[in-house]
Amino acid sequence: MSALLFALALLAQNAAPETGPAAEGPPPEAAPAAEELPWPAGAPHDDYGLVAWCHGALTGYLDLHDQVMPEVTRIETTYRPPGRTLAEDMKIYADLQKQARKDLKLFERAIEAAEKASIRPLAPVGAAAIKKGRTVWSGASGLTPARIAQEWMSWSLPVRCAPTAERLEKNAKLLGAAFDPAGGAEEPAPAEEPAATPDTN
Repeated sequence: MSALLFALALLAQNAAPETGPAAEGPPPEAAPAAEELPWPAGAPHDDYGLVAWCHGALTGYLDLHDQVMPEVTRIETTYRPPGRTLAEDMKIYADLQKQARKDLKLFERAIEAAEKASIRPLAPVGAAAIKKGRTVWSGASGLTPARIAQEWMSWSLPVRCAPTAERLEKNAKLLGAAFDPAGGAEEPAPAEEPAATPDTN
């Protein structure tokens, strides 16, 4: 092979597109771990306390369902987005209720597992955290029915709640007497006054 042909062959090899994993770019980012997710405003900064707080906030959400649904239905009936039926939108609220009850059972299991595994009594701490979580909705009584419904419609469970509950339940069952109820603790959040309106974070 002449020097020219050899050089052309090398050039063609270098110019060929790469294949395989290297050519596909970096792998997609994994879902963030529970400890990397944002803390809900005012929630305790330990796994057990956070899960109890989430239980309280979610219980408050569920307790408002019957009160707000007539107004939610009125709002959804009055302000219709194009391309969707009223039945489709109302089904979303039913699905959210099912998921909320499922999450509440997860929180209850995690709290119970932590309390059984801990060498010190946790129930008073949990009760206080649940009560604090319910204060997310403490301002609802002073709002108009339409405003309460709007807050309720836009609220969602903080993303840190469920994965933290899963970790808490798993650690409590696996570690037994070595279980640390303060697992995942970080620097405590500054004390906050109860919000006048529901926290939608």
